[in-house]
Amino acid sequence: MDRVENAASLGDDLLSLQELAGRNARTPDELAAILQHIYWTVYDVDLNRYDAAETAKAAPYLMQTIFGLRMTLRNRIMDWASRGLLTLPAESALRDVFRIARYGSDMLGELAIGFDRFGRTGKGRRVFTGTDHNTLVNPAYYAGSDLPYRSGDVLLMRGSAYNSAAIARIGDVDTQFSHVGMIHVDSDGHHSVVEALIEDGAVITPLEHALDCGIGRAVLYRCRDEELARRAADLIFEHVKKSNGPLSRRIVYDFSMELPGYKKLYCSKLVRQAFDMASNGEVMVPAFTTRLHMNNRDFFDRIGVTAEQTFAPGDIDLDPRFDLVAEWQDYRLTSTLRLQDMLMTKLLEWMERRGFVFEEDIVIRLVALLGKGASLLSEDAKTMVASVVPKVPRNMSRRTIATIAMLHRTGEELLGPLDALEQNTIRNTGRPLHPRDIFEHLERVREISGGRIGYLVEPRAEAA
Repeated sequence: MDRVENAASLGDDLLSLQELAGRNARTPDELAAILQHIYWTVYDVDLNRYDAAETAKAAPYLMQTIFGLRMTLRNRIMDWASRGLLTLPAESALRDVFRIARYGSDMLGELAIGFDRFGRTGKGRRVFTGTDHNTLVNPAYYAGSDLPYRSGDVLLMRGSAYNSAAIARIGDVDTQFSHVGMIHVDSDGHHSVVEALIEDGAVITPLEHALDCGIGRAVLYRCRDEELARRAADLIFEHVKKSNGPLSRRIVYDFSMELPGYKKLYCSKLVRQAFDMASNGEVMVPAFTTRLHMNNRDFFDRIGVTAEQTFAPGDIDLDPRFDLVAEWQDYRLTSTLRLQDMLMTKLLEWMERRGFVFEEDIVIRLVALLGKGASLLSEDAKTMVASVVPKVPRNMSRRTIATIAMLHRTGEELLGPLDALEQNTIRNTGRPLHPRDIFEHLERVREISGGRIGYLVEPRAEAA
């Protein structure tokens, strides 16, 4: 039987990574190797090695240790970039480290609250609230009291829908975020979020409403140039306000995810436009873009993505011109988000490596036709029928509506058994599933699927 270690040894293991994070790399390859070593060290942590009760008690300290590791790495990005060390392999490795570190912290948070689940506790918490160590604050900004929002702050978020998981995973390197918006504070102190939504296009949302939408994780970023950020928020606020006027045409959502042009906007491109306008084209966000290089373009074609390089929401995580001020997560929901993430990673992997494509049936065709028909209604009428037919923008194609429906139903079919497996693991061991266990389960599902998983079909299997 394996020896069970105490939580202090896990803390020692994590602290040892701080030394590695502070090590001076001389070449891009050396930096990539250091970051990859950190990633695999965190990935290979097996909570079964540690006493569950002690780990739960030590979780707040361990979470702060992991957060401190990420802050150390993030604070070095500007230096690495100036020295030409952040080549693509190092950049990708850094994204991997941030992702796995967040998962590790989430699992500790879940352990600390006894794996209480969002579904059993009702309404979600407002972002940046909660008493379960939900908010982690950058020490440079910690003042022992609530931090005021500043006009021009950027809010990075993750919702719980399957299309949110897809947005977070479609790049060459996976992320954990699906949406970003810009905070605006007017002269009377009214707080808003200027954002581009799939269903509504570019809109202005009261901040308190945006923070109350069942979000699973959120990060507040602050541009180091306060005046530039304030000007960016003012300009984009007025631009979007004007577009929503009675004599104007609202800016619709840009499904292409292309960077050039601002006639249509997706969430990240709205933030890009804000800083572009405020700087007269001198400050272009982000510093590091996301690449979209799937050979099997069927999914991208279906949802309307034509870009091969884009500004994905999670790219702000690597931009050294922005400070990470505070990070929040609802530990009652993070388990579901993690399962969705892993599930989506596998779906996209099967599309790319095994040729899986979505195949519609008569039910999906009907759903898509109803959705497309509803998109032609007035905004008031759309709101009235939203409980029956989801709110769909006019510029969303029938094929895209069908794909989102198939994605949701396929995800639900896989998530139920996966969630049951995790709950069984928690009951038996007191610990959540490790990502490798999730991937192994999904591969077993594929192996016995006969080439059909939900609405995904492997053409080679059909030909056989």
